[in-house]
Amino acid sequence: MIDLKGKKAIVTGGGRGLGKAVALALAAEGVNIAITGRNEDRLKAAAEEIKKLGVEAVYAVFDAADEKATNEGIKTLAAQLGGVDILINNAGIGDFGTLEEMSSETWKKVIDINLFGVYYAAKAVYPFMKEKNEGDIVNVASTAGLKGAAGMSAYAASKAAVISLSQSMMAEWRKNNIRVITLTPSTIATDLTVGTLTDGNPEKVLQPEDFAQWVTDMLKMNRRALIANGSIFSTNP
Repeated sequence: MIDLKGKKAIVTGGGRGLGKAVALALAAEGVNIAITGRNEDRLKAAAEEIKKLGVEAVYAVFDAADEKATNEGIKTLAAQLGGVDILINNAGIGDFGTLEEMSSETWKKVIDINLFGVYYAAKAVYPFMKEKNEGDIVNVASTAGLKGAAGMSAYAASKAAVISLSQSMMAEWRKNNIRVITLTPSTIATDLTVGTLTDGNPEKVLQPEDFAQWVTDMLKMNRRALIANGSIFSTNP
């Protein structure tokens, strides 16, 4: 198993929920952390919590759907950390509704953040990983991207696109010893899902800590091994 201590990770959407859980899990392994998001107060509070684990923690405020802001934010964070070893592409939104109900503007917003956000962040960190000839990129998709469902057209389409993008990314960047991992979790109890996808019972579904443990374990695997894609479900039907 690889010792992650001293590595540098950027976690998009790291101010709360899934991203924060992954950031904390990596910090517990000694990884220095940079988190991104749109709410500075939330990011600042999360960074202070991460620092209590004895690692460096910095943050940058930007919209994942803004390419210029993403490029500038990633460069600033990489400079503060002294490089980038790991990118957790987690930032995303979920707007749900039927095709008739959802406006084209909302549909496009979901695609811009969930798909283009992944593309922008990965492309921004690639030069740093290419220079080192090593790195790990974890793109967070969803089981919704494996099979669409009623009321989830924009979200499912965005996550299906992330899966396909990740496959191309892996095929192109493996030559630089960059592992691209695509993860498709089922419903996880976060602010995004509680009350909408958990039937009011968040204890029945996966918890952010379950996902964070999964991510950390995969990153600790010997570099000769690559988990190209994987799904995780709760044991409750």
